[in-house]
Amino acid sequence: LGGQAGELTVAYDAGQNSTDNQEHLEASEVGYATSLPPSDHPELLAVSHRDFKTVDDDRFPGVTGYDTTVTAYGVTRRAVITHSPDFHAAQARGFAQTLAKARRQLAALQDRLARGRTRTTTAGVHAEIDRILAPRWVHRVITVEVSGDTPATRRLRWRTNPRARAKLEAEIFGKRILFTNRDTWPVAEVVAAYRSQPDVEAGFRQMNDPHVVSFSPMFHWTDHKIRVHAFYCTLALQVAHLMRRTAAQADLPTSVRELLATLAGIQETVLIYPSTGGRPKARRTLTDMTPTQQRLYDLFTLHRYAPRP
Repeated sequence: LGGQAGELTVAYDAGQNSTDNQEHLEASEVGYATSLPPSDHPELLAVSHRDFKTVDDDRFPGVTGYDTTVTAYGVTRRAVITHSPDFHAAQARGFAQTLAKARRQLAALQDRLARGRTRTTTAGVHAEIDRILAPRWVHRVITVEVSGDTPATRRLRWRTNPRARAKLEAEIFGKRILFTNRDTWPVAEVVAAYRSQPDVEAGFRQMNDPHVVSFSPMFHWTDHKIRVHAFYCTLALQVAHLMRRTAAQADLPTSVRELLATLAGIQETVLIYPSTGGRPKARRTLTDMTPTQQRLYDLFTLHRYAPRP
């Protein structure tokens, strides 16, 4: 890759965390930005929102953060707790759907028990309740009570605790715990490094596109040629994303596919003019361009490759 190991920063999610991986990273001296499971660090979740500070409203509107340290996987490193209103709202919507499903299932079970039309044992009823409350956080919000020892007398009562819901939302929703060894970086740079993962994942998805910057078909069978093929496919992906970034910086946000499709629409045509004598005259010119195509044409200085009169 070139450069020193310390110049590189690896971004990965919490699913890749382990003590062995952490030891390998520490020994390699590579920079990293990852996240920690919030449930493993309740002391960080307990930090008051009043202590959070704005990260960067231009780059991350509404996102706030709290800068501290934490011990995880055998090392003590910098931790940045972030809160995103968008992430908060998304988690709240998802949890509302999960709660609604649990309520429907509890209501159905309550109705069956009230009619006495079930042969399920008390242990079986509790097992079904455990299954209903198994989705994340549901057991913290819904309380359940079973009474009676026989099918005829067995009853179920349950309720949703709004205070517990509010406490859960304030404690967890919208928060991420970022874990990094980039001690001198501004908080915004740590957040940006961690959030770069979707860009990399999008790159891998792009290489699965059969039409644009694709890895397949390969048409090679030897290891050497496969490595060469992988190299120039990765190089093509890098160039395509650099072009997309350049366009975005010029207020032309777009995807790689849309960018290349727009550029592909700029074509060369040959006009044939009849002559009074001799061979017909041919003149090469570009097709008419849309405003977006013209801006991209100027941005990438494509006139260097255009036909000249």
